[in-house]
Amino acid sequence: MGKRTIVAMPGDGIGKPVLDETIRVLDAAGFEANYVEGDIGWEFWCKEGNPLPQRTIDLIAEHKIALFGAITSKPKDEAFNELAPELKEKGLVYSSPIVGLRQHFGLDICARPCKTYKGNPLNFIRRGPNNTIEEPEVDAVIFRQNTEGLYGGVEWSNPPDQVYDALMTHPKFKKNFGETPKEEISVSTRIFTKKYTERILRAAFEHAKKYGYKNVTVCEKQNVIRETSGMMYKMAQQIQKADFPEIELWNTNIDAQMMWLTKNPEIYGVIVAGNMFGDIVSDGFAGLIGGLGFACSAQMNPEKGIAVFEPTHGSAPKYADYPVSIVNPIAMIESACMMLDYIEENEIAAKIRKAVAEVVEEGKVRTYDMMKMSGRADVVDNGAASTKTMADAIIAKL
Repeated sequence: MGKRTIVAMPGDGIGKPVLDETIRVLDAAGFEANYVEGDIGWEFWCKEGNPLPQRTIDLIAEHKIALFGAITSKPKDEAFNELAPELKEKGLVYSSPIVGLRQHFGLDICARPCKTYKGNPLNFIRRGPNNTIEEPEVDAVIFRQNTEGLYGGVEWSNPPDQVYDALMTHPKFKKNFGETPKEEISVSTRIFTKKYTERILRAAFEHAKKYGYKNVTVCEKQNVIRETSGMMYKMAQQIQKADFPEIELWNTNIDAQMMWLTKNPEIYGVIVAGNMFGDIVSDGFAGLIGGLGFACSAQMNPEKGIAVFEPTHGSAPKYADYPVSIVNPIAMIESACMMLDYIEENEIAAKIRKAVAEVVEEGKVRTYDMMKMSGRADVVDNGAASTKTMADAIIAKL
């Protein structure tokens, strides 16, 4: 069997250095692949009017697997102002290329593991009985429905007459907003479908069964958002009863869940939620294991066999201009390990994770975030590891 081809999409800002170092780690671990670079991000919006060119879509369609760094997204007016002058009269509107990828390829299943590394100085600690200090071990996986809900993109400002008239048929809309001038109304929809709600629920239960998690938690807001959140929980009850009776089904509201994160995070196993709430709760859990420098993710469409793996941090463009890259590459490296698991290169993934764990526990090499420094250009001079130095340490353990 020949080498696998991976589409490497650096994107913007810190995306390039973390992806470059991750590929070095993959090479050192013995993963043999060809990497083809895919164009994506702010540069291509500014000069082409499209942050997700068709040529990149074609690459992913051909090769199926992609590693993605990070993107920069800016507000509507700022995005327009940065377009090349010759493009400003074409009616172009910026939209997130990563959201575009999810929707184009139907990458509806998003998995975000959050697991404690022993010895990480950023791990969450709490006060226990008799003024003791406890460091709970977090091992949660958040399954986020990735293509529907509030991120579905079905929204309007000053909605067209047919939309406004349809909304006016709902008694609560008519009562609460009927006297508001139409041009003062903005509407964003939250749409759940049974097909894709079932897919994310089953993915969560199947992951729990495969890896021995004892519970699956639906984290929504069904006491208020009764139709969409309510539908997800009802379907979860049916699926659990019929196919996964050995796994406990829990139900939490997103607001209460965020409070409980700092009370008993170690009791949660697999969490499943819609797009927005999944985004929120996964960032919350990431904060318990060291922040976005440790937060990885996978986005998948099992039917098409297409998957994109990325850290959940942003592009941090100010850091990209530093002479030496200072950012923590572990989230990107962990995302690559998720890719290896997906393509059944499990031994290499385990080897890399072991090396990362050894470096973190040893504590001799720490990036600025792990040393609790502000992200300034001089942190390397003050003892923090650069992006490359952290990758070098992991490679040395390999």
